[in-house]
Amino acid sequence: MAEGSQQEAGRGFWFGFAAYGIWGTFPLFWPLLEPSGAAEILANRMAWSLVAVLLILLVQRRWSWIRPLLAQPRRLALSVAAAALISVNWGVYIWGVNSGHVVETSLGYFINPLVTIAFGVLALRERLRSAQWAAVGIGAAAVVVLTLAYGRPPWIALTLALTFATYGLLKKLVGLGGLESFAVESAVMFPLAAAYLGYLTVQGKSTLGHTGDGYGWGHTGLLMLSGLVTAIPLLCFGAAALRVPLTTLGLLQYLAPVFQFLLGVTVFHESMPPARWAGFALVWAALAVLTFDALRQLRRARQAAVPPASAPVAADPAQAQAAAQAQAAEPRAAVRSS
Repeated sequence: MAEGSQQEAGRGFWFGFAAYGIWGTFPLFWPLLEPSGAAEILANRMAWSLVAVLLILLVQRRWSWIRPLLAQPRRLALSVAAAALISVNWGVYIWGVNSGHVVETSLGYFINPLVTIAFGVLALRERLRSAQWAAVGIGAAAVVVLTLAYGRPPWIALTLALTFATYGLLKKLVGLGGLESFAVESAVMFPLAAAYLGYLTVQGKSTLGHTGDGYGWGHTGLLMLSGLVTAIPLLCFGAAALRVPLTTLGLLQYLAPVFQFLLGVTVFHESMPPARWAGFALVWAALAVLTFDALRQLRRARQAAVPPASAPVAADPAQAQAAAQAQAAEPRAAVRSS
């Protein structure tokens, strides 16, 4: 690999690390926005995300995609549906973190790749390898064990995984870039968010811009910052996706739930009885099987891309990497955390 390509790959790795690292430390940020309730925090995140993404698009002058999108009602409708799903995902996640369920929210993003694979079979008719079937089966067993451990289905985790997997599927069908699709989703969510924030203001229940009762302008600043906090890891993810293979992003994605889990156990001191450890161990075993299979397929793809020794033809690194990415991305399990 040329030195310039190595440097770009290195930069891409750190962009990916930053993206998933920020997503993984979100449980430290949302409690800072209390005493705002989860619904008010969600509405502020929606509203200020639009402000942040519009500023980014303005700086980059990326507007040419809007007219073609508006001329395709199906893609626009899918974008609206994606906005609704990510709204539910964000709301459940914020509520889960601020109500003391950080570990369970991490579980949602641990099992998300398994749910994404299942969706690939059900919705896209993708064919799974035996190792992928094994991983999905182990993951299903983990949900059963955790249901018994919690005394209820882990509905927070399941809601996060199902909404985000469906969201990823819709984004794939829409086919927009990450920043552009985020702009559309933010624009769709903005009217509802603004209406709810207006309602809170009229009722005297809003904490945005309210300096009484100990809130202060610092609290308002943090609410406004939620849009930028949402946009920054998205930009880092986009920069990483341009520079590293999808398999690398697929491995990096586990950073977010790992960080969330560690924060839940060590910082928020959430209870982890043996039965819950057993359920999480099954989830991690499923992910280990999935990761091993992905790395094995990547190695085979690289070997297949190398020409025979008798052929005096230099291998094309870009073509080999594209082949490896295509092989590793079937089905695509590298998706973003919220």
